Amino acid sequence: MAKQELQALVAEQKILNKIYVVRGEKIMLDRDLAELYGVETRVLKQAVKRNIARFPKDFMFEMTSKEIDGMVSQNVIPSKSYFGGATPFCFTEQGVTMLSCILNSKTAIDVNIRIIRVFVKVREYALSHKEILMQLAKMEKEIVSSNRNIERNSKDIENIFMVLKELIEKQSTNPPRNKIGFKPND
Repeated sequence: MAKQELQALVAEQKILNKIYVVRGEKIMLDRDLAELYGVETRVLKQAVKRNIARFPKDFMFEMTSKEIDGMVSQNVIPSKSYFGGATPFCFTEQGVTMLSCILNSKTAIDVNIRIIRVFVKVREYALSHKEILMQLAKMEKEIVSSNRNIERNSKDIENIFMVLKELIEKQSTNPPRNKIGFKPND
């Protein structure tokens, strides 16, 4: 593997490790994006605030203290101080794309391209797993249906054995009959 390919793979893994799920959305935190872009978090936040019209709620939102506590409890972040006391901005894939419109440095553009590629890979990975889950659900339904048929057949077989058992018992419990017809000793 070439050195550049290895560096790209490491960079992609670094980005992937900075994608979290908050409110059911895959997001990246302002702090992590600032680190990747090579700028301070406050500079990134200032640029966003100057262009807030470009970031509707589905592009960027502020994390609540409850969500921060959840990330701490799940060991995603070490403590609340990780954010330096500020409420972090969470950027969705669209928000990260919009950041490229307000951050025009070469580093920001290169990083954004890598981030978007990682988001696309994550989406493709999720879709492939969704297909597998759908196939598993289908197989489970078929197994349940087969089990129902087996149960039905099993009950039918039990009924047949019960009837056969009753017939055998009837034959063995009938008293012996007197033979009819000519008897020479009478």
